[in-house]
Amino acid sequence: MNKQSNDLAFVFPGQGSQSVGMLTELADSYPEVKQTFARASDVLGKDLWAILNGNPEELNQTYNTQPIMLAAGVSVWEIWCKLSEVRPAWMAGHSLGEYTALVCSGALAFEDAISLVSTRGHLMQEAVPQGQGAMAAIIGLSDEDVIKVCQESAEGEIVSAVNFNSVGQVVIAGNTAAVQRAMQAAKAAGAKLTVPIPVSVPSHCSLMKPAADKLEQYLQSTNVNTPEITLIHNADITSHHSPVAIRTALKEQLYLPVRWVETISYLHAQGVSRFIECGPGKVLSGLNKRIAKTAEHLTMYDPETIMNAAGQFA
Repeated sequence: MNKQSNDLAFVFPGQGSQSVGMLTELADSYPEVKQTFARASDVLGKDLWAILNGNPEELNQTYNTQPIMLAAGVSVWEIWCKLSEVRPAWMAGHSLGEYTALVCSGALAFEDAISLVSTRGHLMQEAVPQGQGAMAAIIGLSDEDVIKVCQESAEGEIVSAVNFNSVGQVVIAGNTAAVQRAMQAAKAAGAKLTVPIPVSVPSHCSLMKPAADKLEQYLQSTNVNTPEITLIHNADITSHHSPVAIRTALKEQLYLPVRWVETISYLHAQGVSRFIECGPGKVLSGLNKRIAKTAEHLTMYDPETIMNAAGQFA
């Protein structure tokens, strides 16, 4: 019988955590990985596992990255459910990871979500053609300074702070030239580091509004259930139970900032003392450690980390 742990939250990574061959070791130990990818591939009519283990440029195309990251996170969740009876009381996902959280919480069917994020990726790419949009991480400036840098660097184009990831780490997005200007301005303002992010579209800025309007049509035709696990959404730091509200949150998160610092701070304030990053990499755990400093932070992305996490709840 499953047991809910009120002090436990699962968080799911989004784009930017992908890398070629990232689940190979896990797939060698757990059949759930390739089984999940096979289901996703059947939905889209293309071999996502081959793309994951192929050309980095193809993997980094947003319409490939999104279903691959979703399948990756869900496969790790399924392994956890096989190994442990413990279930988190809370979930959240960073950007695309919110869709993974919705699947794992029972709000979206896996196949529906795969179709949805693939469509989402295509709509995002159509909204801003390849090469015309960019994202970058600004490290070492305050939120206010990054917002000011973006305002002063726009010059009639779009560039804005879109991911408030951690104290001193903010991601910007917009037109490529404007993002480049903002990176230079951030360095001049004292940023320790500016890092381009390997994505093919500028997520969470106003350039995505046309994609969000089109995505809404697909969301309306997608069955959405009340989550079985409380899920905190990126756009408004709120849990929603009605399908209408969840669809609205998914539309808005496409062009509104990811408020990750507030998300983790909120969960920590609700009594969450253990966070598990469920999916490839350890990007979120690195961020979360700087936000909820007194909490325990675990990752699950290979056999060793999964067994370590499961062992904590034996």
